[in-house]
Amino acid sequence: MATKAEALQVNKKKAKKSKLYQKESRAALLFILAPLVGYLIFTLYPFLFSIYASFTNWNGLGTMNFIGLTNYTRLFSDDYFISSLFNTFFMMIGIPIGLLISLLLAMGLNRGIPGTTTFRVIYYIPVVSSLAAISVLWQWAYNGDYGLVNQFLALIGIDGPNWLQNTSTVKPALIIMTIWKGLGYSMLLYLAALQSVPKMYYEAADLDGANSFQQFRHITWPMVKPVTFFLVITNIINGAQMFTEINIMTPTGGPEYSSATVVFYIWQKAFDNLQMGYASALSVVLGIIIFIVTLVQFKLNDKSSFEID
Repeated sequence: MATKAEALQVNKKKAKKSKLYQKESRAALLFILAPLVGYLIFTLYPFLFSIYASFTNWNGLGTMNFIGLTNYTRLFSDDYFISSLFNTFFMMIGIPIGLLISLLLAMGLNRGIPGTTTFRVIYYIPVVSSLAAISVLWQWAYNGDYGLVNQFLALIGIDGPNWLQNTSTVKPALIIMTIWKGLGYSMLLYLAALQSVPKMYYEAADLDGANSFQQFRHITWPMVKPVTFFLVITNIINGAQMFTEINIMTPTGGPEYSSATVVFYIWQKAFDNLQMGYASALSVVLGIIIFIVTLVQFKLNDKSSFEID
């Protein structure tokens, strides 16, 4: 009888546990449901819809007429698309320059110099500032008549150009602005990586007679390489989606369309020319390009490359 009673108690405990487990599962499902529904409505559905729209001739309001691969064959002979694609990747030259400057700044701040906290705040202010406000600020600074940049150049006897209205200077001007905007974020990530490097590595290197360059090459660089990999990937993705700066600083795409990016061209086709089907095809091609570039980066940066020599 005692054995049967114990079995009944065990079954009751399992039943109670099962009810509690089911209650917790329902609560967890409710928490997961909100972002899941948001993803399905605002990400997955627009993505699939844009793929279908890329095979149609659609102005965004009327009937979607299926035209097959016409949009895709058209973009390969579209000079404006090719120009905007070139501009987009050309302005990514600023990525390695910005990462190098960020790493140097992080190494300087990692030495524990006075005022480190103040410098961190100063460098990070552009990151948290509105991109639209920063674009307006730099548009004024680059003005050929009264801009701050040309005023500074005049002090040293240089007659500065009209930066945003010159085909040879508009892209470098935008590159400088994007480098300045992203310095603080990259610098903080590098600084966190540097501060996580065990000091015993450097102490052992000192005992072995390694100089500063050798310590950087064999200790510092391998330890910050994962951060570099992350920053390269995210910067390429963000650079491929560059729009706000172009739309504010060069609203017509710059002189001879020399500053227009792919996203800017997509926006023009979709909302100025009402060619939603063609704009969808451009978006799909841009997504494929970003995917391929990201995949190549993952292949080139396997985990073994992050190990200290």
